[in-house]
This record gives sequence, C-alpha cells and structure tokens, in this order.
Amino acid sequence: MTAGVERANTWSMTTDQILLFALFGAVFGLLLWGKYRYDMVAFGALMVAVLLDLVPASEAFAGFGHPATIVVALVLVVSAGLVRSGAVFLITRTLVDSTRGLGAHIAIMGGVGGVLSAFMNNVAALALLMPVDIATARKAGRSPGVSLMPLSFCTILGGMVTLIGTPPNIIIAAIREEQLGEPFRMFDFAPVGGMAALVGLLFVAFIGWRFIPSRDSGVGTDPMAELEPYIAELTIPEDNKVVGSRLRDLSEPAEKADVAILGLVRDGKRRFGTGRNLALKAGDILVLEANPDALDEFRTALKLDFAPEGHAIESAIGEGVSLVEMVVPDGSRINGKTAQSIGLGWRKRTVLMGIQRKGKRLKSRLRQTQIESGDILLLLCPSDLTEDVVDWLGGLALADRGLAVTRDSKTWAAIGFFGAAVLAASLGLVYLPIALGLVVGAYVLTKIMPLSEIYNHIEWPVVVLLGSMIPLGAALDASGGTELIANSLIFLTDGWPAWVTLTVLMVVTMTLSDVLNNTATAIVAAPVGIQMANTLGVNPDPFLMAVAVAASAAFLTPIGHKNNTLILGPGGYGFGDYWRMGLPLEILVIAVSIPTILVVWPL
Repeated sequence: MTAGVERANTWSMTTDQILLFALFGAVFGLLLWGKYRYDMVAFGALMVAVLLDLVPASEAFAGFGHPATIVVALVLVVSAGLVRSGAVFLITRTLVDSTRGLGAHIAIMGGVGGVLSAFMNNVAALALLMPVDIATARKAGRSPGVSLMPLSFCTILGGMVTLIGTPPNIIIAAIREEQLGEPFRMFDFAPVGGMAALVGLLFVAFIGWRFIPSRDSGVGTDPMAELEPYIAELTIPEDNKVVGSRLRDLSEPAEKADVAILGLVRDGKRRFGTGRNLALKAGDILVLEANPDALDEFRTALKLDFAPEGHAIESAIGEGVSLVEMVVPDGSRINGKTAQSIGLGWRKRTVLMGIQRKGKRLKSRLRQTQIESGDILLLLCPSDLTEDVVDWLGGLALADRGLAVTRDSKTWAAIGFFGAAVLAASLGLVYLPIALGLVVGAYVLTKIMPLSEIYNHIEWPVVVLLGSMIPLGAALDASGGTELIANSLIFLTDGWPAWVTLTVLMVVTMTLSDVLNNTATAIVAAPVGIQMANTLGVNPDPFLMAVAVAASAAFLTPIGHKNNTLILGPGGYGFGDYWRMGLPLEILVIAVSIPTILVVWPL
C-alpha cells in the first residue's frame, strides 16, 4: 500500500524543513516548559520564521485575518451574549438538587455541559456550570472533586459535536476548505463526535468517576467557618500612641507582622475597608485577619488590647461586604504576582483572606505570596464590587454571582438570533463567519451585549496563538514537512490496513494534545492527515475526522485543555490524577470513533 513511498524520500530533509522542524520543536518544548505563555511563544516563533525567510513577510500576519481566527473570536462573543441574555441560566437554574445520587448528578450535569459546549465555547460552558456543581456538592456534604473532573471531561466531549464547539474543529474545517475546496459544515462532526461524546458521557457518569482518587480541596466547606480562627478584634486603649494617627499609618507594622486590616468598628458601627485617612480614637476596634503568632506580634508591637466581646466574623463580614471564592486561570492578572504587587487593597478595596493550593490552605504571608494558576483565592470585597473585582483579576468565581448582569427580557431574542445563524450556516445560505458576525451585530443593536464589553470577551491570547501558528503551519506544509511526517507514519504502518494507519494518526494526535495546546496540535496534524490520505490514495475526510476527535480528547493531564486546568484547584487534584479516568476514556474514544468514521466517512 506504500509502494510510492521510499525510505530515502521518507527521511531526507531540505534546509527549510530542518529549520521548521527545529522551530516547531522549540515551540513544543517551550509550551511543555510552561514558563512563557503560549501566545508569546507562538508569536515569537512566527517572528523568527520571518527573519529566517521561512514565512514570507507579506504572509506574516495573514493568520490574524484567517476565517478560523475570526470564527473563534466571534464564538466567544456570542457565548457571552447567550449568558448575558439569561438563555444559559434558563437551562441551569433547576440543576442544583443535592438529593440525587452521584451518578445521576454527573449524568445530568455532564449532559447539560455537553449540549452547551456544542454551541458555545467549552471553557465558558464549564465556567457557568462549575459554581452549580460546587453548590450541589456543598448541599450534599461531599467534596466537589468527585464531580468536577467528570464535568470538565463532558464539556470537552460536547465540543466535538459541532463545527463551533471547539477551536480544533474550526481549524480543521478551514484547512479542508483551503486544501480540498470546501469546508466541513456545522453538523458534519456530529456523527463521529456525537457518538464519542455519548459513549464518553455514559462511561464518565456510571464508571469513570469511581477511578478518581478521593481528595478534599476545601472548596466544599463553608469559607466563613475556615476563616473564624484567623479573624480577631483588637481595641485601642486610652493614651495609646496610635490615637490621633491615621489608619494608613498602621499599614507598615501590619505588613511587617503579616496582618491584614479588614476594617474598624466605632460606636458599634462597622466601617469596612482600610479607610486610609480615618483618624483613630481610643476605644476603636480593629478587625484583623492573621494567624495567632502574627496577631500577637502586631498586638504587642502597638500595645493593643483584645476586644472584650469577640464578634470578629460579624464585624468583618456583614452588610455591604462579601466573601467570594475565585479560581486563578492561566491568563489572570494576578497569576505569577502577589496581591500586594498589583495593589489589590488600594485599587479595589479588597483583602486577600486565604489561598488554597492543591487542596492545602496557605496560612502565612498571604499578601506577599506569589499566586499560581489553579490557586483558589478567598477575597473580602464590597458587595457591589464583587463581580468587578473578579473580572478585573481575570478569575472565575466559584459561587453563583446572581443575575445582575443578565437581560432576561432578551432571552428568546438571543436564542432566536443564534439559532437562525446556525440554521443558515448549516444550510449553506450564509458563510459561517458572516452568520456569526451578524449575530454579534444583532446582540449589540438589541442591547443584549453592550458595545463597550464586546472586546472584553475575546480571548486575545488564543487569537494571537491562532494568528501566529496558521502561517507557521502553512510554511511547514509548503516546505514538504507535513508530507515528510505523513510518509514517516505510513512507513511505520507499512503492510497494515488503512484503518490501522488512521488509528496511529489518532493516537499520535491525541498524545500531542495531552501535553500541548489542542489548537496548535490541530494546525499541525490536519495537513498531515490530508497528506497521508493522498499518499494512500484514499478519502482524506476520515483522517481529518480522526484528527478532530483526537485533538479535542485531552484527558490525561491538567495542561492539555484549559478546562482541566480550571478544575485543578477546586477539585484538589494532583497532576497524576487525571490519567486514572482519562486513559480508559481516551481508549474508549478511539475504540468508538474509528468504526464510526469508517461507516460515516468511508475510506
């Protein structure tokens, strides 16, 4: 079957191929290292490729106007519009029922997550359902760790079903249009992706969750109960040296002792926030957050007394202020920084009350601790600024923040606009990017989405990644690099049936997606699949479908897909916990997908 492929042709490389493979190797290595953000790695590689004349300067930024890049950006905006309209809440508001069995809960949440992620960004779908899942776990008195991983996997599976469900599908459809003359349509992915999603959901709901190690992230407990031992009241005695000074003057000794000043009680009235210019009086009560040793150091240094009646929790948390739990994603403003360095207190009148990392609570030097992706932060902030603070930090709240921003009267209009666009694109009446662009325009005109917020919902690092990787992928293809990879894979399966070669491509793609960004994986693997089919003289569509499913099936690690990273902290998982349920799920996806592909998309 590989008579046309000779060993010499398989392994000989041109200078351009050597440079491109070295460049891609560097990109993949830096992505695995994780020190630098993926968009900066990809953009840097693009600039190097231009300097080396591997990518023509005139084509350097062609990826930013590529249909795949535009569709990904538009899908993010449309997803935000559906949320703001209340359309998603219409589906999720009945889900919290702690009386259901765990299997039934996972099946219902996973099913809803799968359906949502088929039509909106799957990271957004998880972000919407995660607070619901955690609320249910709290009511049921169990750790959210047993249900968050199944929910993440189901939202990933759901994205396989439609063209707009996940970026790899959008990329593969665009590559098919460029190389074969016609893109995949909206529901061309449904037979294969739908079967993989359905079987995967059944496995996760009834068998897979039993493989998850029992872990307690602490998220399922009442945060106020955890805070109580660390909140105290100190009173200012008569003739104390701090009387008459400003509250801001206490910042330095408080910072030195690792104490957070939460507020002040005067004449029975609580004043939230540091109130930096407030003059202190005898009898004022300072409400503080600190561990016992730090509190004693601060009290001794300023010669303060313990308040006679301890109502610290009530003094610190009451009307006008709220506690909010937030998980830190990769692109968060505070990721890699400290609360002190970004000015969380003076910019947003917000105090960092706690950090949970990999299921453990950090108890000292909170304001000076460098925050990591996956950390869970406990914040005390003004109630009317809760949403603003979380959005400013770029985090994901782990509790339902209410419906203050929704436009309930626009729900059915939002669904109607989106449904009409999907139908028109599916029937080929309107080009998909145009259809989604019209939806965004309709959302703005009908005030479902404020014009001022449109760009806030576009995930710019993903746009930069796509815009940078698309020219690099095109250069690899034009240089014959994808043909070289394809011939190598065919050489390894020489003498075996074509479906074995298809399976090998799927396994290789899935392995790359587990450790690399799935978008980058799809950009490289899709042209390889087309070249393999051309070399074998068979239909390329089965190979593209195999790449589509495999690029999305990243279940072995927390770094393969953003959804897996988001649940790392709230679920209390370790790096090695994912493969326990993820490995049998990936094997099952391959076992189901290959026969389905061969039936629906014959070779």
